[in-house]
Amino acid sequence: MQNFELEGNRTYEQELSIKAAITSFMTKVYGWMTFALVITALTAFAVANSEQALTFIFSSKYVFYGLIIAEFGLVIAISAAINKLSYSVLSFLFVLYSLINGATISVIFLAYTMSSIANTFVVCAAMFGSMSVFGFITKKDLSGLGKIMIMGLIGIIIASIVNIFTASSTFDWIISFIGVIVFVGLTAYDTQKLKNMSLTINNEEMAKKLSIIGALTLYLDFINLFLYLLKFLGNKKN
Repeated sequence: MQNFELEGNRTYEQELSIKAAITSFMTKVYGWMTFALVITALTAFAVANSEQALTFIFSSKYVFYGLIIAEFGLVIAISAAINKLSYSVLSFLFVLYSLINGATISVIFLAYTMSSIANTFVVCAAMFGSMSVFGFITKKDLSGLGKIMIMGLIGIIIASIVNIFTASSTFDWIISFIGVIVFVGLTAYDTQKLKNMSLTINNEEMAKKLSIIGALTLYLDFINLFLYLLKFLGNKKN
């Protein structure tokens, strides 16, 4: 069979192999991300409808902040210990993270109407999907955009800490607006980064592990984009 030379002097078979590797890896990433989002949504809804669970989590600042610290710890553990932990352990930690995150954000069901939460989710999914597709298909290098968005993320974190003490509604609105822009940009950048990463993986076990890391990355982009959008689109309960 004749090997046709394609872009970058790659043969037709090489192009097929590259596309198959990308498709396989990204399918795993999006599969895990979707699974985690479902777990988070179901957990948040269940906690919001359980007086006992709400009391346990939010009546004591030690429990609530303990869960927040646990979330940070799990993100660090999943990201930093990829070479030390097995795929099954990483999977368990990711599921555990999505459960805890669902518990901590369950308050949105108490603060906002169900219809506005659903509408915001649809808008968020459309924005996330559009930017992820853009990041996947564009040939433009988005690393410069990524650096800007990461700087913006650091600025948001610092500003949010400052606003804890100032409690300015205007400042909070500005932070949320910038937050939407940052996570829209990060969605495109992270998608391209993961696509490029798929071409460097040389064994199936590492591919499965990195799919967890990739899913966590896009999951965080989606959740944060959703929460910032909710501040604009959500209708608060009376």
